[in-house]
Amino acid sequence: MAEEKAIFAAGCFWGVEAAFREVEGVKSTRVGYVGGHSDHPTYKQVCSGRTGHAEAVEVTFDNQHVTYDQLLNVFWDNHDPTTLNRQGPDFGEQYRSAIFYLSPAQESAARSSLNAQSHSGRWPRPIVTEITPAGTFWAAEDYHQQYLEKRGLATCRIPAAG
Repeated sequence: MAEEKAIFAAGCFWGVEAAFREVEGVKSTRVGYVGGHSDHPTYKQVCSGRTGHAEAVEVTFDNQHVTYDQLLNVFWDNHDPTTLNRQGPDFGEQYRSAIFYLSPAQESAARSSLNAQSHSGRWPRPIVTEITPAGTFWAAEDYHQQYLEKRGLATCRIPAAG
């Protein structure tokens, strides 16, 4: 087994984590904070909008069973990458769409994937996803880890009206 890590931010980390946990080849996930300017941020600090962190999911995967490109597809399929600092009812910099790469190969794959998505005709507005070096990933408080699973929920998405 060749274990690798990837970090994605796509809105509230509870639903993003649940989506990645369903992927065969994903060994573990951790929700946390990345991309900010303070050490050991708390959920309350991140939600204040003053730390610059994004809510993110660190995915540990077996790259012999799932590729980074396949994980990128899960990322694109589970949020709207055209809304700046917002996903559904959640808004603020911590809910931004971002791919935090951990290697030059991940950066290249992420940029290629973004380019393909941008030219796919799938999105009605320009994609605002940032691609940036990961920096330090700070694990969120224990009660946030596998939050939906602990509560017997499959998703935190709000159903469309109608």
